[in-house]
Formats: sequence, structure tokens, C-alpha cells
Amino acid sequence: MSAGTSRFTLAPSSMIDALYESMRQRIINGEIAPGEKVTEARVVGEYTVARPTAKACLERLTAAGLLQRTAHRTAVVPELDKAEILDLYFARDSIERRAVQRLAELGTVPAETRRAQDEIERAVAHKDFAHQVEADIAFHSSLVDAVGSKRLSRMHELIMGEVHLTMGQFQAHRTTDPRTVAAEHGAILAAIETHDAAAAADHLSAHLRAAQDRLVARLARDEREQEPPRVGA
Repeated sequence: MSAGTSRFTLAPSSMIDALYESMRQRIINGEIAPGEKVTEARVVGEYTVARPTAKACLERLTAAGLLQRTAHRTAVVPELDKAEILDLYFARDSIERRAVQRLAELGTVPAETRRAQDEIERAVAHKDFAHQVEADIAFHSSLVDAVGSKRLSRMHELIMGEVHLTMGQFQAHRTTDPRTVAAEHGAILAAIETHDAAAAADHLSAHLRAAQDRLVARLARDEREQEPPRVGA
């Protein structure tokens, strides 16, 4: 079946939720590529849903940072440049660093975080990249949510869509030994357990800085590969 006539089946749950999840996965996995337009008409045609449902889904994807609206109000998949990645990780570090400091002050490792870490280790063992990415997002989100600040969680949620997008698009996790990510997470949790707020924050920042550097390196490599060959080279 050609791309123009593809049809996608939705799970029997809330129509908008199911549509959102299907579109989210396609964007994150790169099936809908960076810079590609996503219109209401396209969603209606691909999923055979009502236009208001398609509109609500696109609005939700935009709010999550997985789509951006152009000046003409057309939704497109974002193409983040180096400056945007650095800004994204600056914001992420600011939020998550304070979260792990607070949890370390309490000596509390959330049960949801432990479950996410277990899922990461299983994904690493089975070389399941997609599952590893999902569990990684759950790990960091659970740390922030466990603080109990609705405002902090809302701020974090606003940027995690873009974080997930970069992880899927650049697949930077693949450029390092996946056991490294699990070990870095373990160091954060160990510091929280021992009430060492400074160490927890430092381990978290080092972990995010390594992730940021992998993304920037992958972006630079992709840009070099897209450059036209020089005349006479």
C-alpha cells in the first residue's frame, strides 16, 4: 500500500488518546520526519477520524513540543538546531537538578523510579532501544513528579516532549554503551538514598551533559553528511 493511501488502526481507548499515541510514536521514531508537515486533512485521511478529533490531536502534539506551528499555522515536526538543544538541556538540568536535591534531602527514591530503572536494565539486556528510551523518559519524569510540586512537574512535562523527540530522531543513545546510561542512573539513585544532595545533583548534571554532548555530536555529524561535496575535492 502506498504512503498516500496508508491506513492506521487505533486501539479501543479514547479516540483522541489513541490517535495522539499513534502520532507521537510515528514522530518520535522518525516515520514522520523532521520538517514534515502534518495537517488535519492528512490525519483525517490516514486514520479516518473526524476533523475535530484530528484538530484536538494536533493541538496536543503541539503543546507537547512534538509539533510546531508555522507563521501560516501549519503544523510541522520540529528540527532542533544546536542552540535549541543546548537551551533544552539547560532548562532540563535546572528542573531535574533541583528535583534530585529535594529527594536526596528526604532520602526518598520513588518506587516508580526504581521500576523505570529495572525496565532500563531489562531493555539494555535485550538490546531493545525503543523500550530503553521510553523507560529513560519514565525514569526522569518520575524523579520530578515525586517532589510533589505541580508547577515543577508541569514545567518538566513541557520540555520532555522535545527531549523524547531528540532521543528518537538522533538516536544518540546508540552512540554509547547502553550500560553506561543505566550506571549513571544508578549513581543518581545511590546519592539520593544516602541523603547526599550535592552528589545527586552533580551526578544528574553530568548524566544530562553527556546526553547533550551526544546529541550535539550526532547533529554535527548529520550536518556534515548532508553537505554537498566541494568542487575539486
